[in-house]
Amino acid sequence: MDGRGGETTGTVVQVWEGAAPAELFDVASAEEWLAFDADVRELHDRPWLLPRPAEERPAPTLLDRLRGRTGSRAPASPPPPPPAIALCHPDGRVREAALDAVRAAPELRPLLVVRCADWVAPVREKARALLAELPGDALFPPAELILRLSRRERGDFARTLLEDALREGPAAEVLALTARPGRATYRLAYRIAVERGLLTPMELATTAATCGDVTLQDLCAEAAVRPGAAPDPDAAAVLDRLLTARAPRVRAAGVTALRRAGRHGDAELFLVDRSGVVRACARYVLRQGGVDPLPVYRGLCADPAAHPAATAGLGECGDRATDAETLWVLLGHPLPSVRVHAISGLRALDAVERERLTPLLDDPSPAVVRAATRALLPDAAGIPESLLRERSAPERPRPVRVAADRLLRAAARQSRPAPGYR
Repeated sequence: MDGRGGETTGTVVQVWEGAAPAELFDVASAEEWLAFDADVRELHDRPWLLPRPAEERPAPTLLDRLRGRTGSRAPASPPPPPPAIALCHPDGRVREAALDAVRAAPELRPLLVVRCADWVAPVREKARALLAELPGDALFPPAELILRLSRRERGDFARTLLEDALREGPAAEVLALTARPGRATYRLAYRIAVERGLLTPMELATTAATCGDVTLQDLCAEAAVRPGAAPDPDAAAVLDRLLTARAPRVRAAGVTALRRAGRHGDAELFLVDRSGVVRACARYVLRQGGVDPLPVYRGLCADPAAHPAATAGLGECGDRATDAETLWVLLGHPLPSVRVHAISGLRALDAVERERLTPLLDDPSPAVVRAATRALLPDAAGIPESLLRERSAPERPRPVRVAADRLLRAAARQSRPAPGYR
């Protein structure tokens, strides 16, 4: 079965005995319908668990004969399975015959969708013909199941019908699907809603800024700042909503859109963003506006406590010969955040020196220790093994032990001969 054992066996048996699927499991769940389909077939391999047909009639007694009741012992024929069971039957002919029952039983449409991806061609073709007869909005309730089945080899037919229905159906129905919990369902609904212009730029910006789905963040953020998406009075508010988002990719979309809005100068605030992607977008916008970000970074690094990420930005666009030493000096700054970003800047400048950075493995800040470890990993084999063994001792702080172990493993890999080496 599917890991639920007797529970699924009991569900199939109860449906066989007349219970409706809606009484036994969540019929909005694609997982439940697919499990039911598989469980029916598996239960047919265990016929002793299936409901028994009516008992044979007993042989007539002597008294029955005297009264003229002759009777016979003809066995009763087993009753046909209910449509929900027949639609999942192992025999393709039974599944095909059962499809006609769906016309009078809309609650079985999820199984019609399943049969559209059936491995038996006659079953599949008949199911597809029946599904194509349904009105488009009939495909919205089983949308999750349709999209789940579209991953199968023969599962594209129902998905195509669903997408066509979303493009032509009522806006309210499409927007309702954007609130579905299934990721594939709400992503498709949002994509179609964006294509049809069903959401305002502010609604798109709000979705991008508040949702946790990175695919949706990109889709909605890009649509929100698309040229002509919002009237001029609303464009600034939409852009500001993106610029204050927590997700870096959403802020990056907002910063990039500053160029089209003619607000190049506003990008300077984001030169010191905590995200490297946002900083890169800010530098691009400033350059497009004729401003070189490097002198700005150099000025900010004179007082890095106010903007610790400026040290990382300096490394990302600075000059190795001129700016590397500034970053080395900042490794002694009292603020851990400045030291962390300074290490990132040295990595960006390709100016990491193993001997000068190794002492930061003993830094009191775990964040600095992690940053130093990442910087040292490519050259771990050059660090004395005794130094790392000493720092992996039990009495050392946990961040130091973890760093030493990572570097020891990296050093072992780097020292290992390449395959085929003799």
